[in-house]
Parts: sequence; C-alpha cells; structure tokens
Amino acid sequence: MNVSLQNIDKVSALLTVKLEKVDYQEKVDKSLKNFRQKAQIPGFRKGMVPMSLVKKMYGKSALAEEVNKLLSETVYKYIQDNKVNILGEPLPNEDKQQEIDFDTMEEFEFLFDIALAPEFKAEVCAEDKVDYYTIEVTDEMVDNQVKAYTQRNGKYDKVDVYEDNDMLKGLLAELDEEGNTKEGGIQVEGAVMMPSYMKNDEQKAIFAGAKVNDVLVFNPNTAWDGNAAELSSLLKIGKEAAPEVKSNFSFQVEEITRFVPGDLTQEIFDQVFGEGNVKTEEEFRAKVKEVIANQFVADSDYKFLIDARKMLMEKVGKLEFPDALLKRIMRLNNPDKEESFVEDNYDKSIEELTWHLIKEQLVKANDIKVEQEDITNMAKEATRAQFAQYGMMSVPEEILENYSKEMLKKKESIEGLVNRVVESKLATALKSQVELEHKNVSAEEFNKMFA
Repeated sequence: MNVSLQNIDKVSALLTVKLEKVDYQEKVDKSLKNFRQKAQIPGFRKGMVPMSLVKKMYGKSALAEEVNKLLSETVYKYIQDNKVNILGEPLPNEDKQQEIDFDTMEEFEFLFDIALAPEFKAEVCAEDKVDYYTIEVTDEMVDNQVKAYTQRNGKYDKVDVYEDNDMLKGLLAELDEEGNTKEGGIQVEGAVMMPSYMKNDEQKAIFAGAKVNDVLVFNPNTAWDGNAAELSSLLKIGKEAAPEVKSNFSFQVEEITRFVPGDLTQEIFDQVFGEGNVKTEEEFRAKVKEVIANQFVADSDYKFLIDARKMLMEKVGKLEFPDALLKRIMRLNNPDKEESFVEDNYDKSIEELTWHLIKEQLVKANDIKVEQEDITNMAKEATRAQFAQYGMMSVPEEILENYSKEMLKKKESIEGLVNRVVESKLATALKSQVELEHKNVSAEEFNKMFA
C-alpha cells in the first residue's frame, strides 16, 4: 500500500492511493469464507459449498466491497494522521483516474481531488474595538411584566356598562333588508364576542357604552373585515360559508364581563421568585427589572458576536479557496437543486465557510470545550427562557430537569445546544480580549439593527 499527497496549489491537492493484492487479499478470503458458511445453494448442505463456486458467485462483489472499505479507511487515516486540513470530502479525480476493472485487475490506483483550507491567522487584541449594546429596561417593560403576574391572579366581574376590552354575551340574530329578524336566518344564543377585536372602528363604536338588555345592530362581515375564522366562530357556521354572510345582525346584550387584575400580594412574590425572597413591591419591581436585563444579555452577546465576526473577517481579508472543487462539492451535496443554485449561493457559502474557519481557530486558541454539563445547563437555560416568556420566573428544578431531558432526546436539539454553548463561551472570551464600545439602546433601536 502506498499513499501520497501532491499539492497542486496552495488550496488543492491530489491524493493517490495504490493498493496491492497483499493489502486486501486476506480480507477478501475472510469475506468469502463467511459467504460460504451462510450460503444456501440447492444441492449443497449449508457451509459445504465448494470454495471455487463461492468465488465464482461472490468473488467480484467481495473484492469490490473489501477494496472500497480499505480505500475509505486508508484515505481518512492518512488525512487524520497527517493533519491535512481538508474542506468537504475527497472527490474522485475526473481527469487522471483510470477505470477500475475488478474482473482483471489485482493492483489498483485511486486518485482523489482534495480541497485544502487556506492558511491564515485569526486573532484579536486589545486595540480591536467592538460595539457592545446594552438594552435599556424601561419602566413600561417592568409595568407590563408586573401586570402579567397580577393578571394570573385576576378575576372576571359582571358589570352593567360596556368598556373597551370587556366581553359581551347575548342573542345574535340575522336581519332581513327591512331590519326585521330574518325568517330561517342565523340565530346564535349565548353568542360571545369582544368588540375591541373588531377590525372596523365604526362597527366597534356601535358598542361603546352599551348596557345590559340593549339591542344593537351591526354587520359582522364589515366588523371583522370578512375574516373567515372570526365569522365562523361567531356565527357557528363553516369557514367557507361564513365570509358570504353579509347581512346586518341584531345583538341583545345579556351579560357584560370585565377582567379585573389581581392585587400584587406576597403570594405573587413567592410564586415568581420563591418563598420569602421578595417582601415589598419595590423589591419585586427591582427583581423583575433584573430578570429582564439578564434576558437581554443573551441578545447583546449575540449582536456582539455578529459585530466581532465582521471585524475579524475584515482583519483576515479575502481568503483564497479552491473554487472549482468547492462548487463541485456543492453540486454533489445538492442534487435536487437547479443548475443556477451553486452560482447563486456560492459567495454566501464562502462567507459562512470563512467565518467557520475563523471561529474554529478562535475556539482552539481559547481552549473552548463543550462538556455534557454545558449542554445540560444550556438546555435548562433554554427551558427557563421559555417559561419566562409566560411570566414564570421561579420554575422548580425538577420541572426544568424534565423539560430539558426531553429536549436532549432530539439530535437536532443537541446540535443547536452545542453551537449555543460554543458561541456563548466564545463571546465571553472575546469580550475580555477586545475594547468594548459600550452603547445603551432601547429595545426598539436594538431590534431595528436586525430589520
């Protein structure tokens, strides 16, 4: 066996593998013996088929299988042992590779085109400046979050006069052109609706100040702008038919219900932040503000890494890549795409590849490793963030464990978590190595950066 690598240029090479009979024959013989033991051929007992017949029937396929297996192992062992920084997979050479004939040949030569990663140095220093955006936590954000908590302990009260966001319940009846109840028309007893959700302001205004027992005339189709789902739900008819109903309807108000948020009590303090950790409204609001600020840190780090990426790519500059080989790899990896796919997406692909190579160097330089504990903790953080979106800040550890375990059962989830751990650790490392240009921004200003 002989393996050699010949550099064509700085970013491409030709890998040659020569296999002789002595390299593979023992493996082929062993494979044929296994065939013989398992073969069931009429006229012969199992395991007693003559080897000459086995070779005639299975010799070529056994040879091809063992040679290809040995070839694959040899190529990847050479790349690994010699630390060849390869991009993509080795590709069979299309110009110099001779046709392989397993019927007549005993010595084989395989040629592979290799795409090599460009050589460069990615590093940061204290003179590098990168913006770091801190998202301001406003009183309105805190108020909204506190309101969300109090609403969890709120209640519904019956009232006599309608106000915006109240819920109405009553008798809904379709009217004819003269304004009378339509014979055989749609009628819904106990119909429930919230006029504040109507799309048409004029229709919405009809219900302003409505009282129990009032009879109001409105047009549902106009009110909800012909929305099939809304009309179907209100009129209790199919979605296809609902938009075609354009009549006026009468609505006799039977009940008006208003949601009243609960009081900010010690019970809520304990539910959100654990028993006894918060004792006053001032402490509660301060804690809520702190939690919101901590949630924004991940967003700030994400933006920092984007800006650090831009800075590093500018420092590294345009790298040389084996374009023809990489385009060939892209075509092979996307067999279902149109011919124009490679040309349309190649530049973006190279940009992502450049960042991948830069990040790879930085991860190695900063000795960033991902342990199982890191993945588990990130799964818990992701779970905690999901609960936080629903106002649940103090989630028992047992629940976090159960939800995160479910997340870790999915391969795609694990890959995403590993990437998040790497980027989190990399952001932490880079923040300590560059000069941060701190900037305070509103959430609206921050979000516009991604628009």
